[in-house]
Amino acid sequence: MDVKLEPSWKSHLEAEFTKPYFTKLTNFVKDEYANHTIYPAGNKIFYAFEATPFDKVEVVLLGQDPYHGAGQAHGLSFSVNDGVTTPPSLHNIYKEIRDDLGKPIPKSGNLTRWAEQGVLLLNATLTVRANTAGSHQKKGWEEFTDAAIKALSDQKENLVFLLWGAYAQKKGAIIDASKHLVLKAAHPSPFAADKGFFGCKHFSQANAYLKEHGKKEIDW
Repeated sequence: MDVKLEPSWKSHLEAEFTKPYFTKLTNFVKDEYANHTIYPAGNKIFYAFEATPFDKVEVVLLGQDPYHGAGQAHGLSFSVNDGVTTPPSLHNIYKEIRDDLGKPIPKSGNLTRWAEQGVLLLNATLTVRANTAGSHQKKGWEEFTDAAIKALSDQKENLVFLLWGAYAQKKGAIIDASKHLVLKAAHPSPFAADKGFFGCKHFSQANAYLKEHGKKEIDW
């Protein structure tokens, strides 16, 4: 795996590239791409880092896996390419934004516009086999993305972390909540959204916190 990481991220994460787990992960991922249909496309594996450089991160939205359906995943958590039907979880996110901030629901599920404003859309696992959710979990990606989260937590201040669902909340245990805003809620999937995601008002809370610390609010 040729890791062409955005320069500001590379300076924080390149120590990971020489660790044994990353060598094993690289071999696994190369083999998977050679023998199976894997998402996202190889040039989009690290797109979250490319779209939101380390120095620009203001909000972190943690996902779990890339989408495993054709044409959906493009390297940003919860996001899909233009022209792809908005997935149910993202539709529920849009509904909460509408109810929280009064914004209309967008027609596109492409969240690149968030990434460009400083929202790191990071999945815990950066690749997945087609039609097989969770197929690339526990192969090393989680250790790599933990390193990214820890670097942000340790070296930046006053970030907003959005942790939706038990998986994200467990992964977010390494975040220093004394210097960042950590917002937790149920996952926005149709199975859980009415158990604490709807009505969480995370988007207005995030913007209030950013404004309070002299930062630009996100245009959700």
